[in-house]
Amino acid sequence: MSVPIVNTLTAKPAVLVVFALTYLGIALGHVPGLKLNRTGIALLGAIAITICSGLPTTTTAGFINWPTILLLFGFFVLSAQLRLSGFFDKVAGDISARLENPARFLLTLMLVTAGLSAFLNHDIVCYVFAPVVATALLRRQLNPVPFLIALAIASNIGAAATLVGNPQDMMIAQVAGLEFGRYMLWCLAPVLFALGCAYALIWTMSRHDLAFTGSMPAVAEPSPHPFNRPHTIKGLVVFGVVIAFFFSSVPKEIVALTAAGIHLASRKFRTDDLLALVDWPILVLFMGLFVVTGVFQAAGFGDQAIQWLANAGVNLQSPSFLVMVTAVLSNLINNAAAVLLLVKVVNVSHPQTAYVLALANSFGGSLIILGSVSNIIVVQQARELGVNISFRDFARLGIPVTLAALGGLLGWLALMT
Repeated sequence: MSVPIVNTLTAKPAVLVVFALTYLGIALGHVPGLKLNRTGIALLGAIAITICSGLPTTTTAGFINWPTILLLFGFFVLSAQLRLSGFFDKVAGDISARLENPARFLLTLMLVTAGLSAFLNHDIVCYVFAPVVATALLRRQLNPVPFLIALAIASNIGAAATLVGNPQDMMIAQVAGLEFGRYMLWCLAPVLFALGCAYALIWTMSRHDLAFTGSMPAVAEPSPHPFNRPHTIKGLVVFGVVIAFFFSSVPKEIVALTAAGIHLASRKFRTDDLLALVDWPILVLFMGLFVVTGVFQAAGFGDQAIQWLANAGVNLQSPSFLVMVTAVLSNLINNAAAVLLLVKVVNVSHPQTAYVLALANSFGGSLIILGSVSNIIVVQQARELGVNISFRDFARLGIPVTLAALGGLLGWLALMT
């Protein structure tokens, strides 16, 4: 007779210690004296908690939500094909050519970024757009800082519009069994409200600080992928078919994997080149955290945490509390880690609860630089061009935008309820 997992684990406080150390390491982003990053910390935590739990590796590996991992992989390949086709570089270049009117340029940049981030990998959008946009602004003697911050914020907000905008939304959708169309309909209003507030606040707070007053850095011309029209059309057509199938009952991961297989069987792009653009660290991060949070929940610690919070007056099933807790955790311990923890302790079987979790996570990612990977990518890309985006620079715009977006979400919740 098999022994229930929870009975096996509740006598092992080492599980709780490993869980706490893993999330502390992810919050810090590194381990002093070691060269571990968040992905390495999550992987090391998964190894340690597997050993400490005493569970078979087949059991701990079973905590990984493989449909989410496969869906993510499929979308990474789809985005890689469009990137190699030069699609992202062409769009970024077209936007950067419209600098005559800074207000209109900012609006165009945010709308296009949000639109692409809703359906494509928003990290790649930021990675490609940031150097192209920054270079164009510097050549016009315009301060790139507010525009680059707007790029990151628009990416975070736009990613919330669909269930494929970022890895966290994909994971929530798979765990909660959300419908693609219903999510889009419910989330469209708060996303548009948040995007409108972001544009108004960023332009109002930055329009008198557009001149670049620092010493002009040596601007190197970005090396874009050459635009290939036939393969761009192929990539967009395949992507459109994928989105269309998401409105059907066909499992999303099967659709994404089929599309990825079509691109891998390419006469133009080498398999190695496509796979080189897959964000493997994100996949490993998710797999490691699935194991860590799975063992944590199986040990009964998740239920104990919920009970402790309830006794303290914090009910995570309350949408208002869930919005605040999600936003705070996303900035303390990384948005992916926050969502993977919350789906283990919050009942997401009610669609509205899952919607709130997805939106609050995406909106909360704009608060500070560490709130989202997209923010970090933009800051790093800017630094390579000699442009410094400080913590204060980002928080000055990110905090009011995030508060407005979360306020709009709470208002929408009240209206829908």
